[in-house]
Amino acid sequence: MSIDAEMDLVFRALGNATRRAICDELKLRPLTTSQLCACFPALDRCTVMQHLKVLEKAGLVVPVRKGRERFNHLDAMPIQQIHRRWIGPHAAGAAAGLLALKGALEGEGVGEEA
Repeated sequence: MSIDAEMDLVFRALGNATRRAICDELKLRPLTTSQLCACFPALDRCTVMQHLKVLEKAGLVVPVRKGRERFNHLDAMPIQQIHRRWIGPHAAGAAAGLLALKGALEGEGVGEEA
């Protein structure tokens, strides 16, 4: 699968408010499917499982079975890849601009003291 196809899956998964809320719950700690269902009382278990399946396919959730329980772990690596591709370059440019501004302001302050 190409990197663009993988990112399409991530954006599609995160395009849904319920799936983003599931990721928010999982960023705090891994949860069993039953614990996740308890976090979303308006949804039935089947619906939560469908959302988890979409998140798994996008690589955002990694299930780990321990006995009869299935613990769901958030894998933030796909989000990090998005950050690196689109946000990182802009953040680096902004940081460079702030550094240049700091240098210019400090240069002005030094000249006034002399």
